[in-house]
Parts: sequence; C-alpha cells; structure tokens
Amino acid sequence: MVDRSGTPLVELRDISIAFGGIKAVDHVTVDLFPGEVVGLLGHNGAGKSTLIKCLSGAYRKDAGEIMINGQKAEINNPRDARKYNIETIYQTLALADNLDASANLFLGRELVSPLGFVDDAQMEAETRKIMGRLNPNFRKFSDPVSALSGGQRQSVAIARAVYFNAKILIMDEPTAALGPQETQMVAEIIDELKRQGLGIFLIDHDVHQVKELCDRAAVMKNGQLVGIVKVDEVSEDDILAMIIAGKKPEHLAA
Repeated sequence: MVDRSGTPLVELRDISIAFGGIKAVDHVTVDLFPGEVVGLLGHNGAGKSTLIKCLSGAYRKDAGEIMINGQKAEINNPRDARKYNIETIYQTLALADNLDASANLFLGRELVSPLGFVDDAQMEAETRKIMGRLNPNFRKFSDPVSALSGGQRQSVAIARAVYFNAKILIMDEPTAALGPQETQMVAEIIDELKRQGLGIFLIDHDVHQVKELCDRAAVMKNGQLVGIVKVDEVSEDDILAMIIAGKKPEHLAA
C-alpha cells in the first residue's frame, strides 16, 4: 500500500511546454510517491512523453515547477536529471548488442583496478549482485545482450539504472513486444523496485498493462490532464473512456 501522506518524491507542478506556438503540455500537475508506479496514458500526441521529458532533462519546460523530495529542482539536461537520481529506460533500451550484461551495465562508467585496467571480474561480480536482487533467474552473464530475450534485455537496462542509484525511474512501454512470461518477469522486477522505495513513471498505451503494473493512472489528451485515478477503483473501460472522451466518466467526476 502506497503511503501518500508524506512528501511526494516528485511533483510536476503546472508544467507547460510549447513547440512552434502549439501547447504540447498545458498546465499539467502530477505527483509520484516513493514505492509507487504512476502510469501516463493517452493517444499519440497527448503530451505524456513530452511531459516526462521535462523531468528526464530531454526538454526544457516553458513554465511550472519540478519538485524533488519537496525541494525545487532545476533540470535543464539529462545530466541534471541524474544528479536528482532520475534515470530513464527508453523503449529502444540503448544497449550495446555486442557486449555482455556487465559491460552494458558499466558502459561509460567502467570499474578499474588500482593499476588502471578495466576490472571485468569486479564488474561481473557487481552485475551478479544486482541481478540477484532484481531477476534471480538471470543466468546469461557472458552472452552478448543480442542473444538475450526481450525481458532479459529489459532487466539489464533496469539493473543499470538501479545500480547507479536511481530513485526515480521513467519507463517507456517496458512490456511492449514482450510475451506473457517476459511481461511477468518485468512486472516482478517493478514490484521489487517498489519494495525498495523507488518511484516509477510508466508511459504506456496498453490500458491492461497499466491496470496490472500501476497504482495510479494519469490520463492526458491534447496536452491537458484529463484526470488521475487509482487503478484499483476503476475499470479498464473507465480509463479507455477518459483517453477517448477526454473527461472522467460521470461516476468518477466527483
């Protein structure tokens, strides 16, 4: 059960951003608490990805405030976002296919021995440790990630973010193109991250996945926030109606 009585991990307050005079995000406010998954839904062009790119540092907002743990945060680029322990896992995963899991985990941040050599053994040991926490069934430590299944690749990308102290995770359609078993693997990893107190923004088109994986769903349409609902208090049809009609169903409108 998510405790929403304290300070949110993230508050996106009254965020606006326009491109060429068109408001991609129009005065949107969303928050996220530790141990919570908030799904962001809407048609293509609804503004959900643009909103979250203001948090990841890919875009600069035109107006509004970003608060991290109750403190105003200045996020102008991805490096700023990392300073606030924000990591993004894009749908493309950005993995180096020819390298194994540990080389991907430490890509650009390699561990070195006292003599200055890349310490492959230490990197593999650390990878085994973090994978033991996130995906205990992971065995393919020496295979190139091109040989891994979609769910295993996703777990490598998640492990990389978590190893480098992510407290706020942005996930872009983490189960897209995965089969039921793989999807279940990712769901179990997300549950483990929640137990560790991470907050996750999950961008998705799949209402069923949002019902399965998220605590709350924030629906956007035409750059505006339609509403935020607790997923266990609504049906998939309720969420779909919000996406299509751009307003909360009458029985939820109170």
